[in-house]
Amino acid sequence: MKNNSWKIGDVTIANRVVIAPMAGISNQAFRYICKEFGAGLIYTEMVSDKALYYQNVKTLGMTQTLKEEHPLTMQIFGSDVESMVYAAKLLDQETDCDIIDINMGCPVNKVVKAGAGSALMKDPEHAAKIVSAVVAAVKKPVTVKMRIGWDETCINAVPFALAMEAAGASAVAVHARTRKQMYEGHSDWRYIKAVKEALHIPVIGNGDIHTPQDAQRMLEETGCDAVMIGRGVLGDPWLIRQCVHALESGEELPNAAMEEKFSLAKEHARRLVDLKGEYVGIREMRGHAAWYVKGLPNSHRLKDRLAKIESMAELEQILGDYAKEQENEKKAKM
Repeated sequence: MKNNSWKIGDVTIANRVVIAPMAGISNQAFRYICKEFGAGLIYTEMVSDKALYYQNVKTLGMTQTLKEEHPLTMQIFGSDVESMVYAAKLLDQETDCDIIDINMGCPVNKVVKAGAGSALMKDPEHAAKIVSAVVAAVKKPVTVKMRIGWDETCINAVPFALAMEAAGASAVAVHARTRKQMYEGHSDWRYIKAVKEALHIPVIGNGDIHTPQDAQRMLEETGCDAVMIGRGVLGDPWLIRQCVHALESGEELPNAAMEEKFSLAKEHARRLVDLKGEYVGIREMRGHAAWYVKGLPNSHRLKDRLAKIESMAELEQILGDYAKEQENEKKAKM
């Protein structure tokens, strides 16, 4: 078995599988499950610097962590140096995170219009000022999540990443798409390789990891220090375990059976209910439930029912009914 541990600053990470920050998804319930399945490093969903600056209660609640989550990166977004420094100091001094990440990759319009997220890729000088000021203000390692550029006419991944390193970033994560691509098309791993070859700090590769083979190939083709998985783990945290195992031993693990998927879906729902109450938690679970049942026979009908769930009992009933239907069909074919 290979020893796949590595470091960001003084933080040791046990393996090379990192879970991306996903808005509206990477809450405590989701992160706990990712950690349970063996992720080396997990990120919180991004939080606004201004919301932390103005002590927004909901946003402050998003900075709460569990002891099982470490090592954990908390991500902030914004474009104003003063409020970014304030937010970073708050995370540094008043939360239990291990690493502070600055989002320079989010392509969503409302974030970009505020000059934050991937808008910062168009202004490397200002982006470097933010990083430099934050690094000077905190004790924890500071990292940057970026894209390869704004669009195909402005791909500046290498000079941008070099500027982040020079400003004091301890690592960069490169999502190998442009802002214009949003989450469509294919990621171009050549730019992860180019960034890795240019920098001395760790580089995390991000984009199009859907199988353990993808994870192995990204490490081999780009030389990056770790692979970041986002949408690939939605409804399939088994992918985390499969990737960790494949990178350590070269062996494949089987896919999850339906019973395992349903059991975990119910645990995920319970954790969301505990975190947010049944009304909000179950409504958030609707999307997750659809991901957990993806690929099952007649899953469209099942997804339609799960899209309307309003209680934990209803979720359990629908999954139980479906499992019985499948069992009866199996018996009828025997």
